[in-house]
Amino acid sequence: MAENYPELEISAEEFYKVITNSDKLIVVNFFAEWHMPCLMFFPVIEDLAEQMKDVRFVKINIEDNQEIAEKHNISTMPCLIIFKEGKEINRIIGAQSIEVVEEKIRKCLE
Repeated sequence: MAENYPELEISAEEFYKVITNSDKLIVVNFFAEWHMPCLMFFPVIEDLAEQMKDVRFVKINIEDNQEIAEKHNISTMPCLIIFKEGKEINRIIGAQSIEVVEEKIRKCLE
């Protein structure tokens, strides 16, 4: 299992520190524990976190962090937001294949 995911569930207090204080690309998985597509999508993210060591993967539970979810307009899940230097640079909405997600993340690394 990837060392930086799934253990790293972040809180609202940690969220802004994580996305702004990293020299890596940050992929934040916005999820809800009760949402079956989110649960089914976790293995895709775990696999990518294991493969892509140059990217930091974290997750945030929207139930516990509704203010952040609202601020980032999370209306469909799963939702991955890719941050670089504290700014959103891409968004992946819905459960996608590992190939699609990896390609979108790699484009952000360029």
